[in-house]
Amino acid sequence: MAASSLQTPPKLKSGSLRIIPLGGLGDVGRNMAVLEYGGQLLLIDCGVLFPEDDHPGVDLILPGLDAIAHRLDDIVGLVLTHGHEDHIGAVPYLLKQRPDIPLIGSKLTLALVQEKIREHRIRGAHPREVSANSRFTAGPFELEFIAVNHSIPDALAVAVRTPAGLVLHTGDFKMDQLPLDGRLTDLRAFARLGEEGVDLLMIDSTNAEVPGFTTPEKDINPALQRVFSTSKQRVIVACFASHVHRVQQVMDAAVLHGRKVVYVGRSMLRNMGVARDLGYLKVPDNTLIELRDIDNYRPDQVVIISTGSQGEPLSALARMANKEHPVISLKAGDTVVLASSLVPGNENAVYRVINGLSRLGAQVVHRGNALVHVSGHASAGELLYCYNIIKPKNVMPVHGEIRHLIANADLAIATGVPSERTIIAEDGTVIDLVKGVARVTGKIDAGYIFVDGSTVGDISEDALTDRRILGEEGFISVIAVVNTHAQKIISGPDIHARGFVEDESVFEEVRPLIVTALEDALRDGVEDVHRLQQVMRRQLGKWVSDTHRRRPMIIPLIIPT
Repeated sequence: MAASSLQTPPKLKSGSLRIIPLGGLGDVGRNMAVLEYGGQLLLIDCGVLFPEDDHPGVDLILPGLDAIAHRLDDIVGLVLTHGHEDHIGAVPYLLKQRPDIPLIGSKLTLALVQEKIREHRIRGAHPREVSANSRFTAGPFELEFIAVNHSIPDALAVAVRTPAGLVLHTGDFKMDQLPLDGRLTDLRAFARLGEEGVDLLMIDSTNAEVPGFTTPEKDINPALQRVFSTSKQRVIVACFASHVHRVQQVMDAAVLHGRKVVYVGRSMLRNMGVARDLGYLKVPDNTLIELRDIDNYRPDQVVIISTGSQGEPLSALARMANKEHPVISLKAGDTVVLASSLVPGNENAVYRVINGLSRLGAQVVHRGNALVHVSGHASAGELLYCYNIIKPKNVMPVHGEIRHLIANADLAIATGVPSERTIIAEDGTVIDLVKGVARVTGKIDAGYIFVDGSTVGDISEDALTDRRILGEEGFISVIAVVNTHAQKIISGPDIHARGFVEDESVFEEVRPLIVTALEDALRDGVEDVHRLQQVMRRQLGKWVSDTHRRRPMIIPLIIPT
């Protein structure tokens, strides 16, 4: 059903289950879903999306929290499937509206969330720790948690039982058969749930276009060992600050090659400290050193584990590439490893950092030229396997861009799920599960909520459009003092520009045109200041477009006397 044809959903029928994705369908980020039964709401995940180049000045993008702002008291719990930012990053922004929402998740996930809550100075949080094979009741929702393998420890899928049916949400997962921590995706539990009857399967779509099976994490060890064996100077490894498994692999390689390890980046320090304290990261004695002590060691005695694998402008790695880091100065011959996937939308930022590092003489090893990262998401072969053992009655692919969702739906159909029972939804789509049949019943607004510094939700698309114009085209101000009663221009027009041209003498050509247009309007009896400003804007805009093929922001100002 086309999104444009959808209407406001009807009142939920008694005994039915409603599912509304508020993020993650159409983007790789801001994952969140709402399940409603009997007037009560269960939330699954609450993550952020990181801005792209066309979001100037934006720090984070939140899920469609406004859609549930009027129903905060109906929320009986927030299930957090794992500790990645695109699943937990928006939790503090939700808790600022209601701090006592029960937070349901694994030990590591809750620990990472607690750090965020402390950072935001939120009091009264209610964490509820669960583990694989455990059960938890939240209002009318009976929850069962299943171990899944992902690129962070302690990830969980969740089965949600209600009188309307059984929903299985996989969270992010893959089926690594030789996981670094020995924690397999529990396919036996998936099969058991399939025997019970899964009415709706909400399944990870990120790698649905990738054939076969995702490469095991252990397969990157040879590439890491080659880096350490051949590098004669510093090794810098950039990865996600939550990728405990990758940090463990780098830590082990460093110990093997006699190198000390230093963390760089606030989130890396925080998250690895939490992982170590809880026993998820094994750090041998006398391995870690402080950043301030790094110059006490030869370059070939150190490995730096840093944030910034996505080219974030203020990250530690980007500052190294720009020669702006206060402590670390890269030298020719240093080796930088980008041990992460390339999140869609970050390509330009990452390539800028790679070019900056290369310009400094560093050797850059990345996924494009070495096996230094594998995905944390199930590829098509794994998804087919899951469909065949679960045999869901209805399927709604989640977590991915539209092409990923469509590819995942095609896999479901190939295994026998009827096409009419395979729902390709987008954020805000309303799906009702009634008597075992899932149908789209409407749509609500689940648009982007922008975080800009301490401002949340006050940045509109119009404001972003203005910022894009300012960044790409510059702006021009034009000011005139006018006596509307005498129908005379007293002073001006004065024209000034920023980001458009260096020499403002170019405007001498357009000044008389603006004067003529203003005088004509005044003679025609136009006294309204706004209308006179629009006369200046139109005349200047037409000249700029005709002579310079540009569309800067034009700010006209009439000062009446």
